[in-house]
Amino acid sequence: MRSIHSFLGSWIIASGAAWNTDVHNQIGFMAETFLNKYTKSILEHVLEPQYNGSIGRAAAWADAFAHTKEGRYSYQWHWIDTHDDPPAMCALNYAYDCSEGGCVVSAIANQTNILKGCIEDVKSGSLKNGANLTCSYALKWVSHFLGDIAQPLHASGLAAGGNFFNVTFGNVSTELHAVWDGYIVYSDANVSHPFSNTSISPFFSKLVSRIHKDDFIQPTHSWLACSDPSAALACALKWAHESNAWTCGYVYSQIHNNKDLAASGYARGAYPIVELQISKAALRLGTWLNKLVEHRHRSDQQVVFGGGGHD
Repeated sequence: MRSIHSFLGSWIIASGAAWNTDVHNQIGFMAETFLNKYTKSILEHVLEPQYNGSIGRAAAWADAFAHTKEGRYSYQWHWIDTHDDPPAMCALNYAYDCSEGGCVVSAIANQTNILKGCIEDVKSGSLKNGANLTCSYALKWVSHFLGDIAQPLHASGLAAGGNFFNVTFGNVSTELHAVWDGYIVYSDANVSHPFSNTSISPFFSKLVSRIHKDDFIQPTHSWLACSDPSAALACALKWAHESNAWTCGYVYSQIHNNKDLAASGYARGAYPIVELQISKAALRLGTWLNKLVEHRHRSDQQVVFGGGGHD
């Protein structure tokens, strides 16, 4: 077992619920490597100046915002609570599982639609330097939610996405959701400190190289089978189904006898899954934003209920 438990314990105590925001930052930095120059030049005017045009620096904002009084309406946009029974049965029904106030699927669809208009405003010269917070928020939400939807327990309702499923990891008592949000990633990367929030870290740079080499348990080209922003609802739903399937395929099916998940082989078996899902999120985000900016999409997208549509 990798000697990570002392880092995990001290890091969680020090940083509270937002201990894995660095992973969101890294997904954003990975996605930036897939952005073309024109896309970058447009997006830097959508984001507020403090982000220096970097979606990596902005990708973790949504978690902190959701825990403020101003942003608590967006809290439930980070997941979709399925009514299934993993590992015996995994299924997702959008009409039933996406709550009235929205979910990660509807939020991706609606914030993508808002962002589309913001990009056109930048092109026309009516939006500069992140002056429209609605637009900056939309880009930050899209950058964050394409990461969230790739995490299997953000597409699972059992035990509130694993938040009430107690486990042990590296001698630390925690919840299954936290294990998938960050513990497994830290263990896989063999790090003793958080990842950078200003630039891409070596573990994630290697994932980018692997994407280019098509070196994953699923072919890279298949990740983009649904990547048209005009079909945002359908694509987000497809991505959620993929993540949900992992809760039966591995997340819950490999937990046995209350063993320490870092030492039992569970974490090691999860490494390829986490690497795959993080890489999917990054490539999809970069591709999504390029297509929005290059206008390689239809113009008939509809806003759906929940997830921040226009009033």
